[in-house]
Amino acid sequence: MASAQWKITVGESLVASAAATVSFVLLDLPVWAMFIGWIAFFTRGVDFRHGAINFACVLVGLACGMGAAVGLHALGPHLGPWTISVVVFSVAMVVVSLRLVPVFNNLLGFFLGLVSYFASHLPPSAETFAKLGVAAAVGSIAGWLASRVHKHWSTPLPIQPRSHSGEALGNG
Repeated sequence: MASAQWKITVGESLVASAAATVSFVLLDLPVWAMFIGWIAFFTRGVDFRHGAINFACVLVGLACGMGAAVGLHALGPHLGPWTISVVVFSVAMVVVSLRLVPVFNNLLGFFLGLVSYFASHLPPSAETFAKLGVAAAVGSIAGWLASRVHKHWSTPLPIQPRSHSGEALGNG
């Protein structure tokens, strides 16, 4: 059993390393943003369907974060330091209410998208959305691949019938 755990650990670590390398070296994306997608994948369900839903929730959260940034900029001159209270309350009302939407109701995914946007310190734009969205997609795909590695190495091999002499019987 220790051998299977070792294989799982090495396999998942290789997936994480490959995803970080693709993000940083090939796509010029922040590695931390890739891990937002990785984390989101594992927030609920660990199959492709749930991973896609979780990723979609990250994108919605990312859009809400960008909307909050626009609101902060627009209301700041009028409300001063109270702007943060109004904008955060408004965005929180939207995001928390989204948990009532059937299927696409991953509150953690929404907040991961918000965090991703604000951690980036980038302006709200289509380019920012694309950059952070692609990074989260790479992470979500890597999370799915890591889950496949885990499943592959943790699934017991089928027991093959044995002959009277103890040799495994082949299928043909």
